[in-house]
Amino acid sequence: MTISSMTGFARADGSTDGLSWIWESRSVNGRGLDVRLRLPPGYEALEIPAREAVAKRFARGSISLSLSIEKQQTNGAIRLNEQVLADVIKAADRVSTLSGATKPDAAQLLMIKGVLETSDQATEDAAARASREKTILQSLEAALDKLGEARRAEGARLGGVIQDQISQIEQLAATVRASPSRAPEAVMTRLKDAIARLVDTTAALDDQRLHQEAVLIATRADVEEELQRLSAHVAAARDILAERGSVGRKLDFLAQEFNREANTLCSKANAVDITRLGLQLKTVIDQFREQVQNVE
Repeated sequence: MTISSMTGFARADGSTDGLSWIWESRSVNGRGLDVRLRLPPGYEALEIPAREAVAKRFARGSISLSLSIEKQQTNGAIRLNEQVLADVIKAADRVSTLSGATKPDAAQLLMIKGVLETSDQATEDAAARASREKTILQSLEAALDKLGEARRAEGARLGGVIQDQISQIEQLAATVRASPSRAPEAVMTRLKDAIARLVDTTAALDDQRLHQEAVLIATRADVEEELQRLSAHVAAARDILAERGSVGRKLDFLAQEFNREANTLCSKANAVDITRLGLQLKTVIDQFREQVQNVE
C-alpha cells in the first residue's frame, strides 16, 4: 500500500555568499494541485522553476511555499568607487562655477552615498546571481523531498484506518446477508402480523393471496443485489489501495457508490435488525469518505 496523504510540513535551509535562507512548505487537502508562493522582492525568477518542482512530485493538494532570506553580517573590505567619485567631483565643479559655492573637501566627498562601498555591495554579475538562485532551488528540492516523505508517512497511517473501515463495511454487509429476518418464512410471518392488525381477526384470510403478497413484498425488500455490489466495491477499494500514484479521486468516487448502496439497503429494510445494520453501515461509510478526502 503506497498511498500518500495531502497533509504535511517540511523546511530546508541553506547559505552562500553572505546570504542565508529558509524554505517552508505546507500542504493541506485540495481538489487539485494548488501552489501558492511567497517570495522576497528580487527573487521573482524562482517562481516558475519552483512551481515546476512541485508539479513533478505531487498531483493533488493545496501547497504553500515561502522563502525567507536574511543577509548575513560581513566585514567586507571598503572600496572606492572611482567612477561615482569622478561624477560627483564633476557635478561639484559645475555647481561651484554656476553658484560660486565652495567646492566640497575630501571628507565631504567620501560621505556621499555610493562613493565608498563594501565588497558585498559591489554590483553582482548575472553568472553569480544565477549560481545563487540555483543553490536556493536545490534547497527547495530538499524541502519538497521532505514534504513528500511527510505526506507518505501520514498516508501510511491513513491507509491503515481506511483498510479497517473497509473491513467493517465488509463485516456489516456479511451480517446483513446472514440475518434470519431475510428468510421467506420470516417475511411471511411479518406480513401475516401486519394484515392481522388491519383486518377483522374473525375474517378468513385468503392464504393464496397472502402468499402472493408475501412473495411480492419479499422481492421488493430483497437486498441481495445491494449486498453483491457492496462486496464488489470492497474488492475494488482494496485494489485501489494497492495501486501506485494518486488514488484519492477513485476512492472518493467509491465512497459515493458505497453510500448509494447503503441508502438503498436502508430504504428496502423491512426488519429492525437490517435497519440497524444499515445505519451502522452508513456511519462507517461516512467515516470512510471523510478519510479518503485526505488521500492524494
